[in-house]
Amino acid sequence: MSAHAQAGPVESAIREKLTATLEPKVLSITNDSHAHRHHAPMKGNTNPETHFTVQVVSDKFEGMAPAAPQKVIQRHRLVNDTLKPLFDEGLHALAIRAKSPSEYDAA
Repeated sequence: MSAHAQAGPVESAIREKLTATLEPKVLSITNDSHAHRHHAPMKGNTNPETHFTVQVVSDKFEGMAPAAPQKVIQRHRLVNDTLKPLFDEGLHALAIRAKSPSEYDAA
């Protein structure tokens, strides 16, 4: 969902937490929950906000070169740790695209 005004509470919380921690240059959040309703763990779940994709561009990722697998893990860990309270409350899955501003500009 791209319109902030239409964002649900989980999407809004993702935006607030990532903005506070990463001060992103770019932050895109997509609610993919509708595509996962048929999965067994989601049967009977009435929460419309369980699966998201985030694209985040932040200076905090500088020096975490994606060519080194441990650096990608560091980026994802930073995002996941930031959103841990949401996972504890029912966020089920998060696809992460994390880039530094220089990587984003080069793409």
